[in-house]
Amino acid sequence: MHPKGDLWFHFQIIGLPVYAASTGAQPPSGYRGTILVMKISFLLNGETVCADLSTGTETLLDFIREDRGLKGTKEGCNEGDCGACSVIVKGDDGVPHAVNACIMLLPQVQGRAVRTVEGVSAPDGPPHPVQQAMIENHGSQCGFCTPGFITTMAAAHAKGETDFDAVLAGNLCRCTGYAPIVKAAAAAQVVDAPTWMADTSPNKVQSSDAIFCPTTRDELAEWYLANPNATLIAGATDVGLWVTKSLSDLAPLAFLSHVKDLAVIEDHPTHWRFGAGCTIRDVLNTVADVYPSLANMLKRYGSLQVRNSATLGGNIANGSPIGDSPPALIALGATLHLRKGHETRTIRLEDFFVDYGKQDSAAGEFVTSIDVPKDQDALRCYKLSKRFDQDISTVCGSFNVTVQDGTITVARLVFGGMAGTPKRAQLAEDVMIGQPWTQGTIDAAMSALVGDFTPMSDQRASAEYRMHIAQNLMQRYFEDLSGQATDILAVQA
Repeated sequence: MHPKGDLWFHFQIIGLPVYAASTGAQPPSGYRGTILVMKISFLLNGETVCADLSTGTETLLDFIREDRGLKGTKEGCNEGDCGACSVIVKGDDGVPHAVNACIMLLPQVQGRAVRTVEGVSAPDGPPHPVQQAMIENHGSQCGFCTPGFITTMAAAHAKGETDFDAVLAGNLCRCTGYAPIVKAAAAAQVVDAPTWMADTSPNKVQSSDAIFCPTTRDELAEWYLANPNATLIAGATDVGLWVTKSLSDLAPLAFLSHVKDLAVIEDHPTHWRFGAGCTIRDVLNTVADVYPSLANMLKRYGSLQVRNSATLGGNIANGSPIGDSPPALIALGATLHLRKGHETRTIRLEDFFVDYGKQDSAAGEFVTSIDVPKDQDALRCYKLSKRFDQDISTVCGSFNVTVQDGTITVARLVFGGMAGTPKRAQLAEDVMIGQPWTQGTIDAAMSALVGDFTPMSDQRASAEYRMHIAQNLMQRYFEDLSGQATDILAVQA
């Protein structure tokens, strides 16, 4: 249908015929469908920009480079691993965080403030302190990775973060070496944050019918009930790869990053209630004092950029058998809250994972929050991967054993990477209950573990190796709780 003087595109979205006008003209005579206003706006290097969307899966990186011509931000791995695409994003709280632009979809930055490497220096020329420090400390050679280092360092500089091994773990340097880069980051910390980095409040989110961007869980519940086949996108650290690597068509889409009541952390006397939209960064910072072992494991959850975007609910809801958080949360006895329309229910987290690729979740139902107990001081979490930082688990083991008067009364042994889902080692647990906390009991449990799992062989490890290291992690737990040194970064042969 082509009304005179206007071009109309007819396509399907959310199961309904829809027309979108390229010129903003009125719809064709007699048409009663929805007119799509596929525009978003945000601050880019201090200036308001608008983006026209055709799918909702356009990446921030492509927009920066191709639409705006800002070529400093680089495309390296295009999957959130190398950090060459790092940019700074501020939300409503005004706190700057480094994120991977290659797997961040444009609707995620609606109403937010973005800075690329071109926006880090002053408008009138002076460099940012981290830029000057990189020059003085010879922190760049080929320069391909340098823009990502600069933005990551600038975000850390603004927050006063000084654990540079953690901050820079998600930025890969291929030629300079990290010593001068870390030296530069440290040198810049003595200089105050420049005033030009203080962006004004981002613009409000513009309405869009092409992509659903709810602001409350009530809005999400109503829409998702009517569109149960939709793709829910929170941090996009997993979904982003479906776009960049698999070129998947994900429509219809709902972006959850603006649902504030999904990102609330409630601190109760006996437990925390984490909203499903809480980032891994926020979870890590919350549990660090109570569960340092869990916090140390979460520090190896992707990179800083990934932890700044990825959500706890997303890590659970995608049902991955090698997700890092579920084994620990199951070992703690966490419970999951779900919602479908106006109905809510609560289940044990361990019951949510039914089989590989199958979760106990009905059509139109989504995770709203997770309750995590505080009083489990015997929790230990161990992750084995080929790389220490920023790698997928080969095997992840989380253990929580209660010993009273020398006798084991509760045993929760949970593994990721050993089955199609995160799973408790029920036979090994049964062997331990009522037995003394001794090496003999651990040996018996390690033998029983063979009956609990039939791991697979893949590119990361053979089935035999997985079983062997799972048993070794149980031995490590025994020695850990017995007061022996088990930190792999400290123990030497």
